[in-house]
Amino acid sequence: MSDALNLIGRILIALLFFGGAVQKVTDPQMVEEMIGWLGLPGWLVWPVALFNLIAALGLIFGPKVRGWALILAGYCIFTSWFHWQLRADPWQVTIFVKNWAIAGGLLILAAQGPGRYALNLPRRENG
Repeated sequence: MSDALNLIGRILIALLFFGGAVQKVTDPQMVEEMIGWLGLPGWLVWPVALFNLIAALGLIFGPKVRGWALILAGYCIFTSWFHWQLRADPWQVTIFVKNWAIAGGLLILAAQGPGRYALNLPRRENG
């Protein structure tokens, strides 16, 4: 049962990143404007969208789910800084707090591992 719950949890977390990728690709102007307010180039939306997509798939399927969880936890903490810069908007503060909560869940996943339901690379035998 815990392996199935682990997979469901990974899928639910990954949906956030998948949705972020879709949103960035279908409406890049909103993100370009937000990062532009912070002095960053708008074209960054495209590599970030690609990263969101690849990371979501990595979190669901693996391999290296623990690694993806750690990378995404760092990503959530890092990107929360951008939302904090826009804290005059209460919605941005909510996103800031949610990012930290998601990072916490990802750190738990990194500590616990993916369970049985993930693609794993074969282990190399010595000799």
